[in-house]
Amino acid sequence: MSNEKKGVLSAFLAYAFWGAFPLYWKLLEHVPSMEILLSRVIWSFVFTVLAVIVFGMRKDLIADLKYLWSHQKHFWQLAGASFVISMNWYLYIWAVNHNHLIETSLGYYINPLLSVILGVIFFKETLSRAQWIATGIAFFAVIILTVNYGSVPWVALLIAVSFAIYGVLKKKIKLDATRGLAIETLFILPFALGYYVYLFTTNHASFLHVDVKTDILMIVSGIVTAVPLILFAKGAQNIPLYLLGFIQYVSPTITLVIGVVLYKEPFSQVELLAFSIIWAALLLFSGSKIIETRRAHHNPREKADTIKV
Repeated sequence: MSNEKKGVLSAFLAYAFWGAFPLYWKLLEHVPSMEILLSRVIWSFVFTVLAVIVFGMRKDLIADLKYLWSHQKHFWQLAGASFVISMNWYLYIWAVNHNHLIETSLGYYINPLLSVILGVIFFKETLSRAQWIATGIAFFAVIILTVNYGSVPWVALLIAVSFAIYGVLKKKIKLDATRGLAIETLFILPFALGYYVYLFTTNHASFLHVDVKTDILMIVSGIVTAVPLILFAKGAQNIPLYLLGFIQYVSPTITLVIGVVLYKEPFSQVELLAFSIIWAALLLFSGSKIIETRRAHHNPREKADTIKV
């Protein structure tokens, strides 16, 4: 199997994992969302540090920490990113366990387009006319959903915004996926442990107080978090960015199907129309990026300009 095929397979599996996450969090819906988040942080830290040791990356992790401490701007950017992704995780877990799966799916459909807008604002990236049109079409679909719901789809928008901000904060910080997750969870670890002390002292903790199945699921949440990140990193190393961007729509599509088919969340004709408009926008956006990348590949001068941007 070629490296590119391995990359496609790894990326697909990563996004399939992420898309199927609701199946896992639903098994813990009897546990408060905040405790699930804190457990996920703690056990993600434990398992990623173990992975770092097992794969002989201990010195690399120490070097990463020294680099971040000597580059305070990157240190605080990563600290901010850690808190933002924790908020994203909490929103996602809460939404899944409160029957908002379709909204979480919408959030991750909107996210790539929102990330592009932030790229224009913060990194002076440029968009083609087709990409601006695609963004406008997706915005129109959100307006349709807002009118249909009778309120703004806050869950979807907050999930999209938090993940987009996370991407902005991490854009210029290059870290290995496993070591990066260990450091990110390290920032949140003191808060997670402190809150767990409070839960245990007030007899509100679910961990070690419900049943063995719950304890195992909460512990394994660390592995469930780490595995798709490692697969994603391997995929990103071996395939073009535009192809990776196209594969990412596997995740919200799986989540949408799970919400509608498995958990019978209501999905009206208006929502179908709005999602269809968003799919059209994403096809237009992805298609224009593929054409743009191929043109740059065949035109060395255009390729240099693209890299410069």
